[in-house]
Amino acid sequence: MSRTFGLVVAVAAALAAPGTGVAREGGLVAKPRLELRAMPHMAFSPAEVRVVGRLVGGEDHAEFYCPAFEWDWGDGGRSLRESDCPPFGDETKMARVFSVAHHYREPGEFSVRLTLRRAGRVVAIASAPVRILGRQGEEGL
Repeated sequence: MSRTFGLVVAVAAALAAPGTGVAREGGLVAKPRLELRAMPHMAFSPAEVRVVGRLVGGEDHAEFYCPAFEWDWGDGGRSLRESDCPPFGDETKMARVFSVAHHYREPGEFSVRLTLRRAGRVVAIASAPVRILGRQGEEGL
């Protein structure tokens, strides 16, 4: 395992560890964890893969409200999305499901990573494997 990959895994585990919370007046609030799923997780090239990120558990909290999304597709491509949202308040509901599609042109094994940022700070990271196979007779996996 590479040193960088190990660090990413350690940071993701720390951010998603059960029982962690975020401070709020009157005590800690249970922090949601980020899960990521690719569909299909295996396909023949070229392939379009839909990736769904989901905040699971925890309570709605300003730290996870209206984050910036950074998608790293593992094939050299990246996507960034920032939102313009109204201020967080007591009646505000967080979005908990984030979905996007990516087109893989070449075969390979990829790790898709979603990083959620709020005010320039990483609040959650998750990754999912994707395996793209070459067509019969093509070079690749």
